[in-house]
Amino acid sequence: MSLNLVVKIHPVVLFQIVDAYERRNADSHRVIGTLLGTSDKGVVEVTNCFCVPHKEHADQVEAELNYAMDVYELNRRVNASENIVGWWATGNEVTNHSSVIHEYYARECREPVHVTLDTSLSGARMGLRGYVCAALGVPRGKQGCMFTPIEVSLTTYEPEIVGMQLCQKTMAGGGRGRQVQPVMDLAQVADAAAKLSSLLDQMVSYVEEVLGGTVEGNNAAGRQLLELVTALPALAAHSFQDSFAASVKDLLMVVTLAQLIKTQLQLNEKLTLLTSQ
Repeated sequence: MSLNLVVKIHPVVLFQIVDAYERRNADSHRVIGTLLGTSDKGVVEVTNCFCVPHKEHADQVEAELNYAMDVYELNRRVNASENIVGWWATGNEVTNHSSVIHEYYARECREPVHVTLDTSLSGARMGLRGYVCAALGVPRGKQGCMFTPIEVSLTTYEPEIVGMQLCQKTMAGGGRGRQVQPVMDLAQVADAAAKLSSLLDQMVSYVEEVLGGTVEGNNAAGRQLLELVTALPALAAHSFQDSFAASVKDLLMVVTLAQLIKTQLQLNEKLTLLTSQ
């Protein structure tokens, strides 16, 4: 069992876990499920999950394993690249029944990971933790296991970043039920340009303060700035402006064509309905 595993979870997985917890039965205090994703070179990337109905008693655990396998096979038809990588549970701790559940997933995949999500919001935070199970015991003696913490972090695809930004906007009003609409493409470009300009101003101000001796330089920040500068092509100012203007024109042309095609399809649909009547 490798203790150097790193788990990277996508936001959609967290939303699915919270949704399953909100839809749980009234007598269920904990919800469990299967984690789906990929595992490569010590990095487990969790991209999907589903809930597994179960009941926990004092001395045993009852889980609908046939249901879990049916859902997994259906998911494989949609996305064959997602495999079982472990299991999740709500709560902020590992319980006595966790080892029993982990034994089942150890038969379904190699080195399964266990992720807990604290939906009780203890400490005003939704704690996210990851574990692997390390075997304990003596030769030809009674065997056991110990859940050892591992590193867990969040990772996102670009479309997920847009969704997360929309979710952050719903928090601005402070009230529930606040609705927001997706921002148009050009508005997103303008917002991104404004944020980039603000970050560049902060970077220039920091560099000037370091050169002026008012602020002590940070070696890590200096190395990151050097990597940023060397990653950019060496272009003159007018060449960069021409290239940027050409890219903006191409973007505007694509947006215009997309809007025209959308309008044409809508008109065609209305004409088809009128002729059919």
